Amino acid sequence: MANISKRNRRRERELRNAAKNRREIIAARLSRRDMIKAGLLTSAGYLIHKNGLSARAHSLPDHNDGCSDRDRDRDGGGFPPSPPTTPFVEPMPIPPIAQPVAALSPAPTVAPNTAAGEGRTRDHQALLQLPPQKYYEVHQREALISVHPDYPLQRLWTFNGTVPGQTYVARYGEPILVRNFNDLPNNNGGFGLQSLSTHLHNGHTPSESDGFPCDFFGQGKFYDQHYPNVLAGFASSHPPNGDIRESMSTLWYHDHRVDFTAQNVYKGLAGFYLLFNQFDTGDETTGFRLPSFPDFDIPMMFNDKNFDEDEILVFDLANRDGILGDKFLVNGKIQPFFNVKRRRYRFRWLNGGPSRFYRFYLTKSNLTNHPFWVISNDGNLLRNPVLTTNGLFIAVAERMDVIVDFSSFAPGSIVHIENRLQQCDGAGPGNTILPAGQGNKVLEFRVVSDTVTDNSVDPATNPTFYEVPTRVTERIKRCFQFDREDGQWVINDKIFDCNDVRFRVKRNTAEIWRLEGGRSWSHPIHIHFEEHQVLKRNGSLPTLIERGRKDVIRLGEDDNVEIYFRFRDFVGRYPMHCHNTIHEDHAMMLRFDIDDVGNNNESSCDSH
Repeated sequence: MANISKRNRRRERELRNAAKNRREIIAARLSRRDMIKAGLLTSAGYLIHKNGLSARAHSLPDHNDGCSDRDRDRDGGGFPPSPPTTPFVEPMPIPPIAQPVAALSPAPTVAPNTAAGEGRTRDHQALLQLPPQKYYEVHQREALISVHPDYPLQRLWTFNGTVPGQTYVARYGEPILVRNFNDLPNNNGGFGLQSLSTHLHNGHTPSESDGFPCDFFGQGKFYDQHYPNVLAGFASSHPPNGDIRESMSTLWYHDHRVDFTAQNVYKGLAGFYLLFNQFDTGDETTGFRLPSFPDFDIPMMFNDKNFDEDEILVFDLANRDGILGDKFLVNGKIQPFFNVKRRRYRFRWLNGGPSRFYRFYLTKSNLTNHPFWVISNDGNLLRNPVLTTNGLFIAVAERMDVIVDFSSFAPGSIVHIENRLQQCDGAGPGNTILPAGQGNKVLEFRVVSDTVTDNSVDPATNPTFYEVPTRVTERIKRCFQFDREDGQWVINDKIFDCNDVRFRVKRNTAEIWRLEGGRSWSHPIHIHFEEHQVLKRNGSLPTLIERGRKDVIRLGEDDNVEIYFRFRDFVGRYPMHCHNTIHEDHAMMLRFDIDDVGNNNESSCDSH
């Protein structure tokens, strides 16, 4: 009872503070020049230089989505909509595949090569044990990118000149090393910070290569990141190759710079990283016989963004709830089309944020739903495919691999990916599902051929992929409450601090974490390094789609979720945070360390 009373008092205080914050934000919007000159305090208390602020702040425009002005006014918004664009006039681009280089000069070293300009500060843990078999060189730089023919070229930040960045095609047992160069310009064009930390989400990666938010490096420097591409348990529970049940497939990488993740990713710094093995082979005639890569295995990154009256990308720096755009992009293009043949495809759907949740349907021209199969959640293949005729919910940073069969459609047929989940502000969606044809049509499929050869497995035959790993007895149970305090997003009443180690996990042990959501907010919580298994959601078993392994867990209002982890092989610092990147930057994140001792911090569920 005392715990409930404390939370109620905190909510009442937060309601009063929210009204005060809205007044302060509105005042700031009335004098943006003064705000830029004065600067803003970041989540960690740092003063942002004026090149970290935008003179063209922007929030959710007024468009016909069933949301009232009052619904949208949580952050004091009310800006005009983005200029109109004609839908489905350009093909959806497929990001190019990253190509390795013969060698790197200077050669990678275990210790940071600070003399040569490396920004890394910690030694590589596994560079000698798991030496790279391939090397990549990546330049994070500005480029002029077209998002739609009705708009001018946009000044975006890229990996080697593309948005999304190039797709890494990796294989288990084949370690790689990526050298990231910071070649960003001095003029940021209104928002974003020229300081970087690239996170491979959610690789089984040593801490120094994980992209910890405080491991950022500046312009003119480089950072070597070692990706072992090894299965969890290789150096502990399942030597020497790891547990095949821990295999991942669809990963992605993105900037993770503390306090500026939202701005830098919104500006373009994200891409795909695909992992294959002897079962998920990329060849539909072998292994699990999933549709062949790259012809019928297609990554798709979804984002929503805003553009000002000059048709230039804008970012609302005063917004702390979450930014919703009125332009929907797939692989960097606003409402593109994609030609498909009459056969099965594997689509790797990624919600790239920053704040919108989706419920995707395949809507046919007669406004009926086309069924499809879900085979993977957060890059982890499910035990068996799951058929859905009622859409698929995807939170920010979640990945869902789906199989769509177009063989029943005649050439010339049209099908849309349609988001029908109503969301009126950045804090999270409600429960309203819009009727077919009244949602956001984000991509148009055009069936263009007669039936072609298809050697992929039919999901209706109920093939089995990986079993869920066996649980071992957990060492400890920890509890975390995600809420808001004095205008900042908090975990157990505290904001993020790079140097504050909130708890220590003992390497090669298991733990159970209980995550609790706060009032009126939705949080997609991401825990770095290890996938988890969902044990219970609000006291009940999870859905079939949540019963695999995950790295993002959705918390709705007052949700209570229990998840199981097994932390193995590497040590070092890792974060847990909300992946609504606005919440993350203001400052719903914590640091935990993995070592060989551990502790019992954050284990008292009644103290928060």
